[in-house]
Amino acid sequence: MQRNVKTIVVSTVTGLLALGVLAGCSSGGNAAPTATRTVTATASAPAATPTSGGSGGADGSGGSSAAAGSSGSADTAGSSGSSGSSGSSADGSTCPASSLAGGTEAGSGGAAGSTIIQITLRNTGSTTCTLQGWPGVSFVGDGDGTQIGAAAALDRSSAHPTVTLRPGQIAVAPLKIANAEDFSNAACSPVAADGFRVYPPGSKESLYVPARGYTACAESSAALLDVQGLVPEGQAAD
Repeated sequence: MQRNVKTIVVSTVTGLLALGVLAGCSSGGNAAPTATRTVTATASAPAATPTSGGSGGADGSGGSSAAAGSSGSADTAGSSGSSGSSGSSADGSTCPASSLAGGTEAGSGGAAGSTIIQITLRNTGSTTCTLQGWPGVSFVGDGDGTQIGAAAALDRSSAHPTVTLRPGQIAVAPLKIANAEDFSNAACSPVAADGFRVYPPGSKESLYVPARGYTACAESSAALLDVQGLVPEGQAAD
């Protein structure tokens, strides 16, 4: 059927050309008659275009990849970095670690299952300086300052004013210490601590504060320490 239709179309075109020649002759033209022949052509269907389930990238990989999620870090500060705040203010320059001496004082004593003491930072320099924020605190042991377990969580709900320290004055940060005995040996891996590593706010230099009689957990999942912001000595709420 397709060949018959195409034969009719070609013959029709040839007839129209012949009529044009006759018209030319009638108008005085000298065009010679043109022989006609039937041409039969077979058209092929266009190739199908393959489809894919998704759009490919420029590299031909064929699809998009999901964006990788980022995990947030714990709200702690310890040996791997500085503490929880910059410590600078317009009232004076930030107290550098080199002009501070660390220590401990008795705190409120704590409740069942924990003890609260105070980490102290005393200005040993000759000029007034300031501290603001949370110190980084962690247990250390082995007599060489090796960190034990997780660093202290920062209690962001605690007061954290800018503390101005004249030479000899002290800022304190209450530190809550959970009892390692409340964890199983497998969950805690108890280790005797010989002190604390303390980072002043905003500092990447730490101070060693000797403190005996504490048991730390080597397992970082058994977090024992929770520290509040620095306040002037005598103003800690505990």
